[in-house]
Amino acid sequence: MIFQDPPPPLSPSRRAISAACLADESACVRALLPLARMDDDAARRVTRRARRLVEAVRARRLSQGGIDAFMHEYDLSSREGVALMCLAEALLRIPDSATADQLIQDKLADADWARHLGHSHSLFVNASTWGLMLTGRVVRLEQHDRDHVGGLLGRLVARSGEPAIRMALRQAMRIIGRQFVMGRTIEEALARGAEGGSAASLCSFDMLGEAALTRDDAQRYFSAYAHAIETLSRRRDPEPDLYARHGVSIKLSALHPRCEFAQRERVMRELLPRLTELAMLARRGGISLTIDAEEAERLEPTLDLFEHLCRHDGLADWAGLGLAVQAYQKRALSLIRWLAELAGQRGRPLAIRLVKGAYWDLEIKRAQERGLEGYPVFTRKVATDVSYLACAREILEAGELFYPQFATHNARTVASIMEMAGTSRFEFQRLHGMGETLYAALAEEVPGIPCRVYAPVGSHEALLPYLVRRLLENGANTSFVNRLVDESTPIERVIADPVREIERLHRLPHPRIPLPERLFGDERRNSSGVNLHDSLAVQGLADQMAAAMKEAWRACPLAGGEAFDGESVQVTDPADRQRVVGEAIGSSEEAIRRALETAAGSCSVWSMSDVEARAACLERAADLLESHRAELLALCVREAGRTVPDALAEVREAVDFCRYYAHVARALMARPRRLGGPAGERNTLSWAGRGVFACISPWNFPLAIFTGQVAAALVAGNSVIAKPAHQTPLVAARVVKLFHEAGIPPDVLHFLPGGGAEVGMRLVRDERIAGVAFTGSTATARLINQALARRRGPIASLIAETGGLNAMIVDSSALPEQVVSDVLQSAFNSAGQRCSSLRVLFL
Repeated sequence: MIFQDPPPPLSPSRRAISAACLADESACVRALLPLARMDDDAARRVTRRARRLVEAVRARRLSQGGIDAFMHEYDLSSREGVALMCLAEALLRIPDSATADQLIQDKLADADWARHLGHSHSLFVNASTWGLMLTGRVVRLEQHDRDHVGGLLGRLVARSGEPAIRMALRQAMRIIGRQFVMGRTIEEALARGAEGGSAASLCSFDMLGEAALTRDDAQRYFSAYAHAIETLSRRRDPEPDLYARHGVSIKLSALHPRCEFAQRERVMRELLPRLTELAMLARRGGISLTIDAEEAERLEPTLDLFEHLCRHDGLADWAGLGLAVQAYQKRALSLIRWLAELAGQRGRPLAIRLVKGAYWDLEIKRAQERGLEGYPVFTRKVATDVSYLACAREILEAGELFYPQFATHNARTVASIMEMAGTSRFEFQRLHGMGETLYAALAEEVPGIPCRVYAPVGSHEALLPYLVRRLLENGANTSFVNRLVDESTPIERVIADPVREIERLHRLPHPRIPLPERLFGDERRNSSGVNLHDSLAVQGLADQMAAAMKEAWRACPLAGGEAFDGESVQVTDPADRQRVVGEAIGSSEEAIRRALETAAGSCSVWSMSDVEARAACLERAADLLESHRAELLALCVREAGRTVPDALAEVREAVDFCRYYAHVARALMARPRRLGGPAGERNTLSWAGRGVFACISPWNFPLAIFTGQVAAALVAGNSVIAKPAHQTPLVAARVVKLFHEAGIPPDVLHFLPGGGAEVGMRLVRDERIAGVAFTGSTATARLINQALARRRGPIASLIAETGGLNAMIVDSSALPEQVVSDVLQSAFNSAGQRCSSLRVLFL
């Protein structure tokens, strides 16, 4: 087997979730519209209520405080917003004064904080602004200083050695942090929540922090969650209803350092018992427990774990288990239907927290980087709004199967839920520090609607990643939070019906967010990838790769279109030398002679061919590499010992090389470029092939570098003799055959497998070789350079890519978790066997 643990078979409803992951966005939205649409009378009632809520919120703007006011004042598009993000992300980690001073100067000196001063009526915003202006407290300035705040700030920054300035900045960051965090401990959070009386008494507590990187991290988070559950359980709460009491939210990635699809067997073995222990604690304490939604790639292991919890005998009589569902995911509706099926089988309701989603930027970027066929999320905000309404209706219509929890800060959404819910039981949820005025306005209009606060608990230092995510989610000018209180935005825009907005669009996907395939626009197609976090995609790939390994793979010299025979050697799997992958035949002197003669004879005709025809051959080769992806992956895994993700990246890199070099060749070689010069003188610059190129590639990238060298030399008009690493001839032989199939003449591209001394140096010493492309060790590159220098005749080109000693320099402003992730990826991807791998880390 290529995959050690192929994914288990999925039920029809789970298959529907998987199938929806990267589905066509237009088709998804069209399927959601009937559920999201209301009749005209209902839509008018929703609009009227939403208008009243917005008017009430704007009327309360003078009393608005907390992070709502702060978000309104500082948007991410401003220099101040960027500076604030950088500071909040780094300042509290810096232990030494000198580095803190440099960061303050770097991020704040050029920002125009004065333009924000006095714009907000909130004491919090003005206090924070003065803190960011390095005074650390609300101050009174003389008129001259008020008029020249920029100069004052400059003078203060210049005096950055004073401890008071650093303390002021840190205090400002802590003020901001307090608006996001309920308390440093669960006890402190409970006490603070009680300060607001009954209106602030219902919470779902979450322990601040990001994904665990080590077992110790996971143990700390587990202990924090367990302590929170036990603390809430000990409270004397006479309310027998689970959902009239506080609850706890947990992140699975915090409880296991490898909570990911590729580690699903380990996750089920190690994480499920810990998760079950927390659930049993919550059940005994009469506390609800909700599993938070995270990145889209974690959804499948999350559902596996959640299903096992639902079917656990010890939890069969407990109705406190819940799951967050992200409406911006295309899988949301299918997921809700699977959850309804699960709840029906269990005989107990499940709590469903419907959220819009907080990782949109990340999901778009990852889909583009991975070359997926689509996005797991909607590209338009209005499409997410439609999805939210459709999912809300599906949840409400499920009746007793669910306890609905609607997390939103959107007045139109709130009004829509009120209209759809009727007399059904449900609750709203909001983030701590946000949405107070909206839900206060709703409570005045409809008393008794419960609103639970999602309340982070932890230190200010642990706040940073959460803070950045909230700023990204809500700090942009387009966010509802900003538009809600911005009186310059017409109320009609704020409360617009998303269904009607969608129906007016001519194109449902966002026109400025092309599919990953179109990432490079008209220049070239992006290479396609595989979603290695999806069961259906992985199972399909595993089947194709297994079929490919049944082939009898063979590599032999190809010169002038003729295959040369000879003594063969077995090619075995480096992970298991008992497993034979295929056989390889070394190049004889006759094969080398034939390749040199034929290549030298064909290079002139090939160089004179139309560059458009050569580029088209490369593009056909790229398409063939993609259509034969499974067998190339299998060969990279079995012959070169690569992991499936690394092998997939290598196939994609090979495809990108072909398309990129085709594009560059057209741009450079299609026609001579006219140069400037004196009157009466015509100067042009044109590019042409040099002759015969020897391409000598390494074993660590047997497909990508081999393909890149050959493709570049061919499209430039050279004939090529390709010599792969002697450890990996099979995958190289397959690439050469695909190039021939793409239209590269056999007398132009030749293939000579064998050792470096027997074949490589024999080619380098031959004066018919006009250039060498080499990737390998520095020592071998020197030998090649010396051999070329000793030759008579024209000077040959040498393009050499050799080893490196790459360093990373990390200071205290860096987020340690990000550093660990980047170091591991840079140093140990491809087992560290790449010239760009990290070798030296300076901390």
